[in-house]
Amino acid sequence: MASRTGSKDIITLRGSAAIVSEFFGYAANSILYNRGVYPEESFVKVKKYGLPMLLTEDEGVKSFIANLTAQLSEWLEAGKLQRIVLVIMSKSTGEVLERWNFSIETDSEVVEKSVSREKSDKEIMREIQAIMRQVASSITYLPCLDEPCVFDVLAYTDTDVAVPFTWIESDPKLIANPQMVKLHSFDTKIHKVDTLVSYKNDEWDEQ
Repeated sequence: MASRTGSKDIITLRGSAAIVSEFFGYAANSILYNRGVYPEESFVKVKKYGLPMLLTEDEGVKSFIANLTAQLSEWLEAGKLQRIVLVIMSKSTGEVLERWNFSIETDSEVVEKSVSREKSDKEIMREIQAIMRQVASSITYLPCLDEPCVFDVLAYTDTDVAVPFTWIESDPKLIANPQMVKLHSFDTKIHKVDTLVSYKNDEWDEQ
C-alpha cells in the first residue's frame, strides 16, 4: 500500500534538537509540579502537546530551565549528549530521593552527513503526550515526598565537549538499591529518548 504524500514531516538535526530540549523543559516543570518540589500556586497552566501543562513562575527556576534547555539544544545538535538526569534531593540532608533519567540515542549519520529524516509531527507529539501523562500520574506510583526538597540536573556528554563555566563536575547522585519504573520513550528519528524514574526503596515496603 502506498503511503500518502505529505503524511510525514522533514525532521532536521536542529529541529530534532529543539523538540528534545523543549520536551525536557516541559518535563522538568511537570516533575517539579507533580512531585511538589515547589508550591502549586507558583505554577501557571498552559496548553502544550495537546495537554494542559504547568510551568513555574518562579524567576530563578524559570531562568535555570531556560539556560539549561538552550545548552541541551547545543549539545544535541552536536550529537554530544548521552543522558540528562533530574535529581530530587532532601533539602536538609542532601539525600537523593528520586532520579528522572532521560537517555538519548543520536543517529550519528545525521550528525556527520547533515541528512534529515522523516516522521510526522503528530506522531512525535503523541509519543511525548504518553510520557507527560505518565509524569502527571507519577503520584500514584511514587512514594510521597513528605519533606522539603531541592532539585539538580546532571548532563552526561561526550568527553570532548566544551563545558560552560556554569556547569560543575558532579558525582552521579545515585540511589542505593533503587526501585525503578520505566516510562514511555519518544523518537524523532534523529534522537531517541528513553525515560526511567528510580526512587528510594523504603525498608518498610519490604514487610
